[in-house]
Parts: sequence; structure tokens; C-alpha cells
Amino acid sequence: MKRFFARKATQYIFFEMVPSFLLGLLVFIFILLMFQALRYTEFILVHGVKIATVGEIMGYLSISFLPAILPMAILFSVLMSYGRLSADSEMTALKACGLNMGTIAFPAVVLGVIVAVFSAQTTFHLAPWGNRQFELLITKLSQTKAGATLREGTFSEGFFDLVVYANKVDSKAGELTKVFIYDERQADAPLAIIAKSGQLIQDKNNPGHSILLHLRDGDIHRKSETHTKIKFNAFDIHLFDPIKQETRSKSSQSLTIEEISERLKEPGLTEETTRTLRVEFHKRWAISIVCLIFALLGVGIGTNTDRRSQKGNGMVKCLGIIVFYWILLVSFEGLARNGQLSPVIAAWTPNLFFAGLTAWTLRKNWN
Repeated sequence: MKRFFARKATQYIFFEMVPSFLLGLLVFIFILLMFQALRYTEFILVHGVKIATVGEIMGYLSISFLPAILPMAILFSVLMSYGRLSADSEMTALKACGLNMGTIAFPAVVLGVIVAVFSAQTTFHLAPWGNRQFELLITKLSQTKAGATLREGTFSEGFFDLVVYANKVDSKAGELTKVFIYDERQADAPLAIIAKSGQLIQDKNNPGHSILLHLRDGDIHRKSETHTKIKFNAFDIHLFDPIKQETRSKSSQSLTIEEISERLKEPGLTEETTRTLRVEFHKRWAISIVCLIFALLGVGIGTNTDRRSQKGNGMVKCLGIIVFYWILLVSFEGLARNGQLSPVIAAWTPNLFFAGLTAWTLRKNWN
């Protein structure tokens, strides 16, 4: 009878956590996307980018956010579920029926293992794919919708290898006012171009890879052995890059775990590149494992016997823990990238800290 009751209690707690886990995923994805909402709303209203394209960007962003969101969601789910059980005295009832804390914590362990495995697959393969698609789409968008990356009063780098500044930008018409362009594609003779106005004209036959930049009323300054100044009424710059999207190298965030391992074996890597790859490799493993740690931490905190401390503060505790974890991880990651700390220590120290905190909370509440 006790075994039957234990199985039913385990199922009850597990399926209590699943809806809150899914809710946590949606809530945290929404929160992270809200930080990008203003920028992409500007894409639609000001730059004329299609809603479907912005939706595609948001989709790829959501996928790339998953490694960060999954630990948040599992902690939120366990904290809210076990916290509710404690607040409603159901935890006391389960213990009174003879269930030990190992049995009560078992559903959280199962969910933590499932999420950790899913997080590993996401971190190793799915998120790099989403980040890569995001990079390619933004690159294409920056060339087909040039105004989307040319912001008023801001120096924009990487636009067909030019640095472009415009005092005013009309993205829909492609009109620029008070333009400054720095072109160092010829390193021995860089150009600085100043014009009162200009226009970006897309090539309809080769969208995304060919643009005519028509400048009006300005000067060209060339610096080589001597300084040359040329005044013009009209000047055209043909920007053409047919293979940029296909050959653009992946960022470290867009590499799968296998690609990182292969890159680390390549000869001739700089010390900085090696550190970056090693940090990325260990960080992905650490983020996956922390899902299980957070599941047990949620049990330790959620089974607090103080009922008043359980009411209404599960989200506050969750956010506090998550913020502290990411502050530690990002800080140590920065030190590792600068060569001040070993990548192994940098990636795993936050996990070890929270594993110790988990053991302390479990021991405190279970004794």
C-alpha cells in the first residue's frame, strides 16, 4: 500500500511541475524577447521590414535563448510546485503518510534529468543552429534593407566593409543626409568621403549583394604618401559582395560542440581563439548540468517549513538565484577570455557554488 501511495504521490508532484515548467519557458522567452521588441518594431514601422521577416528573427532568437532559459524554467517550476505543496500543508501530509524526502524529491530529479538531457542537445546543436540562422538573416537584412542597420547619428560598421555615418536616415526612401564614409578596403590608401546627401539604390536583379550608393555634393579625401582632395557634385559607389553570406565564418556561439572540438585540434590557432573555444566548450556542459542542480535547489528551498515565506515569493527567489548565477558565470567567463582564469575553473565554479548551496539547503530542511 505504501509503495502504491508513493507512486501516486510521485506522479502527482511530477505532473504538478510540468505545466509550471512550460509556463516558465514561455514567460522567460517573452521577457528576453521584450528587450529586443523596440528594435524590431522600429524595423517594421521605420525601415519597412516585413512582419514575417521580423517573426523569423524572433523565432531564431528564441531558439538561441533556450540554453539560458531552460535552467530558469526548471528552477521556476520546482520552486513554485514544491513551494505550493509546503504552503498548503500538502508536504506535511505526504511526510505524515510515511514518505521520506528522497521519495518526495524524486519527481524533481526525474524532471531535472530530462531537462538536462534536452538542454545538452539544445546547447550542443539546436541553439548554435538558431544563432547561425539569426546571423545569416541579419546579414542579409543589413544589405537588402540597408537603412535597418544605418542608424541616425551612429557610426555603422560592417556595411559592405565600410564605416558609414549619416545625420538623418530615411530607410524607406533610402535617403541619407550629411553622410560620412570611411573606406579602408585598400589599406595603403584609405578613403574618407563627406557628402551633403546620398541615396541607397538596391539592385533588383541581385538583392542583398549589390547596392549603388549615390552621393551628392561632397569631397573625397585620400591618404597615401600625400593627401588628395577631390570635390564632386555626384559620386557613385558600387557595393558588390556576391558570396559574403555563404563564406562568413561562424561565431563561437554558432559552432556545434563537435565543431568546437574539431577547431581546437586545428594547428596554428591563436591563444585568444583557443581560450574562447575552450570557454565555450566547458560553458555548454556546465549550463546543461546546472539544470539538475537547480531542480534539487528548488526542492531544498521549496520545502521550507515556514509557510509564510512560501507564499507569493517563488518568482522573486527564482529571479534572484538566476541573476546571481549569470553574474557569476559571465564574470568568470570574462576573466577566462582575458587569460586571467582557466576556462575549466571559469565554467564550473558557479556550478560548484550552487551545488554546495543545494546540499546545504537540502540538509537544512530535511533534518
